[in-house]
Amino acid sequence: MSVEGIPNVSFPRWRKYAGLLENYLLTISNCITMLYTFTRRLYLSFKEATTLKRSNTVTPFMYYFLLLSVVLFIAALVGTPATSASAESPAFVRIIHASPAVGTADVFVDGNRLLSDFGFGTVTGYATVPPGPHKVQIALVGRGPGASAINETLNVSPGVAYTVAALGSQVSHLTLEVFVDDNQLNPGMAKVRFYHLSPGTGSVNATTNGQEVIQGLNYQQASSYVAVHPGSYTFSVDVTQPSAQFSVPATLQANTVTSEFAVGLFNGTPKIQFVSSQVPGVPGLPSTGSDPNPTAAPVSTQPSTSGLWEMLALLVVATVALFAWRFKYSLPWKLTGKRTVDDPQ
Repeated sequence: MSVEGIPNVSFPRWRKYAGLLENYLLTISNCITMLYTFTRRLYLSFKEATTLKRSNTVTPFMYYFLLLSVVLFIAALVGTPATSASAESPAFVRIIHASPAVGTADVFVDGNRLLSDFGFGTVTGYATVPPGPHKVQIALVGRGPGASAINETLNVSPGVAYTVAALGSQVSHLTLEVFVDDNQLNPGMAKVRFYHLSPGTGSVNATTNGQEVIQGLNYQQASSYVAVHPGSYTFSVDVTQPSAQFSVPATLQANTVTSEFAVGLFNGTPKIQFVSSQVPGVPGLPSTGSDPNPTAAPVSTQPSTSGLWEMLALLVVATVALFAWRFKYSLPWKLTGKRTVDDPQ
């Protein structure tokens, strides 16, 4: 399967997870070492206190309280990397049926039916898809994935938007063409892009208001994005072979991205036509990505620190309390050689 826009959308995921596992194990090892060292020091301190006949009730209580605080703090610290590793942005995928050789079809992703009665010239909205490889199958209605006419694997990356076109004028030569979309734009502006998905049709040129917007666009290609002010436009689309001209009206609204798909056959059925799809654009800020779904809840990729600061505060309080108690009973004795009034015998 060819990919338009980037050379390869498949990334080795095992390297990422191997690195996360290595960091996770290293964190656990450091925490165990720290716990052992700290516990040993507490034990020696406790032993010293009992040798000097300190309180037999307060010291064990403070010891176990501090030890519990350390354990809870380490548990919160170790649990943090797992939270950040599981938070990963989805990919965004839409599909257009541009194969004249296939009528109404069903679309299956990873063996599950995604679309039913998917007709020629239909464009779906963007669907959120987990990143990674996915098996895509397209079959005639009712025949199931076992009789699919298209059977390919699509690799998608987190946070990236894709247009997947089902192409082919013959059942024996069907394929998926993948385009990487860019739905970012400047606030208040609009963008438009043309997709040449008409088999047997030569290169395409387009102008509007006497200005050329695309030139020499060939089959299975997508044009660059054209940023324009919002308004109503009429694009004059010229086909070089066979020679023909089409008028494509479009209302480009502010903060939207419009796609114009040329599908069908110039000489044959279904006839060539232009299918328009308009989606909300994403303001062009560095942190917004290419998410075309403005209502989708953002996925956090930052480590979660919920409870971490509370455990740290508890640890500090326990430590201060222990040393305050030791200071109360040991310092006057060590300075004067006499027990305080409250010091138990």
